Amino acid sequence: MADKGAASGAHYYITPPRTQGAATGGQQLSATATQFVDKIDPFSKRATSRRRRRLVGSSRYHPENEPELVQLPFIKDAHFNEQPALVIQKLQQCQKIFDFYDPVSQLKSKEIKRGALNELIDHITTVKGAVTEAIYPEVINMVSVNIFRVLPPSDNSEFDPEEDEPTLEVSWPHLQLVYELFLRFLESPEFQAATGKKYIDQRFVLKLLELFDSEDPRERDFLKTVLHRIYGKFLGLRAFIRKQINNMFLSFVFETDSFNGVGELLEILGSIINGFALPLKQEHKVFLVKVLLPLHKPRCLNLYHAQLAYCVVQFIEKDSTLTPRVFEALLKFWPRTCSSKEVMFLGEVEEILDIIEPEQFQKIIDPFFKQLAKCVSSPHFQVAERALYFWNNEYILSLIEENSEQVMPIMFPALYRISKEHWNQTIVALVYNVLKTFMQMNGCLFDELTANYKMERQ
Repeated sequence: MADKGAASGAHYYITPPRTQGAATGGQQLSATATQFVDKIDPFSKRATSRRRRRLVGSSRYHPENEPELVQLPFIKDAHFNEQPALVIQKLQQCQKIFDFYDPVSQLKSKEIKRGALNELIDHITTVKGAVTEAIYPEVINMVSVNIFRVLPPSDNSEFDPEEDEPTLEVSWPHLQLVYELFLRFLESPEFQAATGKKYIDQRFVLKLLELFDSEDPRERDFLKTVLHRIYGKFLGLRAFIRKQINNMFLSFVFETDSFNGVGELLEILGSIINGFALPLKQEHKVFLVKVLLPLHKPRCLNLYHAQLAYCVVQFIEKDSTLTPRVFEALLKFWPRTCSSKEVMFLGEVEEILDIIEPEQFQKIIDPFFKQLAKCVSSPHFQVAERALYFWNNEYILSLIEENSEQVMPIMFPALYRISKEHWNQTIVALVYNVLKTFMQMNGCLFDELTANYKMERQ
């Protein structure tokens, strides 16, 4: 709906179509090479065509000697009766897109648009009665024309968000103001969802979600807030939004292994999960098991782990019976060769144990403490240290003490061996403290385990 409206706006703002000779943004493979690639990788053809489409559509500005914008009167200086029409004129004026790759082109028009956007933000925020029914389609059209675009491919195929600088949106001076205006519009006390739903529909939301793959963290931050506001105001779109986020996560985990906005979407989901009614619906439990927990799998987990752990903890706080299934998944995806990822898993487990019910703790003792014994035995200093820090947590310590007869036989052999053999003296000191704690918890069992261990080693 928004696209139709955009097409009916001021005609000279519409971007002209590409000519047939437009560059594809990459060299074509020969027929022989293409056949060879398809044989060794049957999925390459689809990936190559998808990449080519993104390259073709990556630029949305096509100069055609477009006229300069005309400075319109200030809204605040116009008569009250003339202001609504002037607001619409300025919204239509702001549909014009500029080339920010050329810093000196159309400077006057760029400044006029920037001023108009600032003026509209101020008007919607401060003037009572500014959000009239007539401006709904104009705002949505203007926002759609400005923000909806095919995102350019990354300049760096080996892009590492932790090491490399992201590619920032060159048109941000205008784009930021467009997002700000849209937010003020959605947050206005005068905003009516019943009117807005005519223009903010499933198609609009789908395009909005696609933008979460933007490399620019500033844009993703605005998108996060915008989507959260839409989710809160449009009840009819909630199930659709959740479903589409599910699909995007599944695609990320099992197909692409690349998506920039996972952290922001998880942050939104954290708020959504927090608002789930009890008892939890079956579809929400399925979402946890089939969608959220597999997000522990990708190698870039560090980019969104804090938000993911928060969502998992929220589910367990809502329904403690989910604890065994969560631990089953965590142990399934437990890192085998990445120590930094293993430290993250241990941190998440401690967060879960902090809120776990004693009866649920008993169900995960055997599988979890077997894994913890491996972590304590790790030659990597940070993994072993993080695992031993569990004994500094008073609540976890109380759970261990209540179940010492099950926990101690699992942990003792690893701890005793480390106390004699580990290369790092800090780890040895921590292990001695844990063994001392075990001795105080259950002296008889400790002596029995010590005797058995020595007998087995003779």
